[in-house]
Amino acid sequence: MKMRIFLTGATGYVGSKILAVLLEQGHEVVCLSRTNRTSGSGQPVIGDLLQPETYAESLRQCDAVIHLVGIIREQPSRNITYDRIHVQGTQTLVNACIAAGFVESGKRFIHMSALGASAKSASTYFTTKWQAEEIIRKSGLTHVIFRPSIIFGPNDEFVNMLAGLVKMPITPVIGDGRYRMQPVSLHTVAEIFVKALSMGPVNEAFNVGGPEQITYNDMLIEIGHALRRNVRLVHLPLWFMRPVITVMERFPFFPITTNQLTMLLEENICRDGTPFADIYQIQPVRFREGIRQYL
Repeated sequence: MKMRIFLTGATGYVGSKILAVLLEQGHEVVCLSRTNRTSGSGQPVIGDLLQPETYAESLRQCDAVIHLVGIIREQPSRNITYDRIHVQGTQTLVNACIAAGFVESGKRFIHMSALGASAKSASTYFTTKWQAEEIIRKSGLTHVIFRPSIIFGPNDEFVNMLAGLVKMPITPVIGDGRYRMQPVSLHTVAEIFVKALSMGPVNEAFNVGGPEQITYNDMLIEIGHALRRNVRLVHLPLWFMRPVITVMERFPFFPITTNQLTMLLEENICRDGTPFADIYQIQPVRFREGIRQYL
């Protein structure tokens, strides 16, 4: 069934892929954007997530919402914070959907959270992601929430950043590097978001990871193999790196923040398995094979 989808975050890394899949399947896509620039052929609606009057009419004409807007790093000087984007932004969009009759009509609200989202996390990123989930759960909207782990694919930020480290004569690792992740391919993430528009259970949240849990050390080694380079890991103790990061995180060029370090050390794995793969009939992509297609 062809649908008219309201998509936020369409110009982002995940959003541009989801937009492409939606268009390939014949859906009509309305993209909320601050400018008239969208990747692909989505119909841009010039507006601001926090100003619902700029997109309310377009939202009423849509059959479902895919909400992807989020940030990984705060910029307080520009009023870009986790609370404002994750919590206030989601609350505003949810309110707009309610006003547009989404609850009564059962139109689906598909939301991107993050693996690790929790009210008890030491990371503000994760706690605000959890608060956004709670807003959706309590809204009465027919919803599906996905919590992806690290997403890898062409032009990704994380794996390509690690590839840059691997190309150095020695590769620095914060701590022992044994903290685990469960990287998931961009293709998998896009596929489940689009499938969730019309199939699978509703009012559920799914952790989304790849078919394997990998330590940070092993991720670097696998990236080295893909690049045909020998990797020399040098482990930097946490007691040394924490104060360095605290001082340096204020500079945009510095690759990691205190909040991101906290997320890294908490691990990013699906502790209860990956039932989404069976529900949405997904063929898992292993990290080793996936990165060889683009590194």
